[in-house]
Amino acid sequence: MIRMRTTLDLPEELIEEARQALGFKSKTDTVVVSLQDLVRRKRIEELKAMLGTVKLELDLDRSRRRPRRRRRS
Repeated sequence: MIRMRTTLDLPEELIEEARQALGFKSKTDTVVVSLQDLVRRKRIEELKAMLGTVKLELDLDRSRRRPRRRRRS
């Protein structure tokens, strides 16, 4: 993961509450894990929104058939 330095104006009380809730010592870890969780949750929401919209045309009988092995002589 590539890291970048940035300056943010964040509410101290909010960062402190999140840090304690997550059990971290550093504000950086708190922000990174919180952002990762936010992105993960958003992706899950997007996948759930797609539920039932993807049309798969499968031939189950054909996909379940396995080619027979040739016997060795």
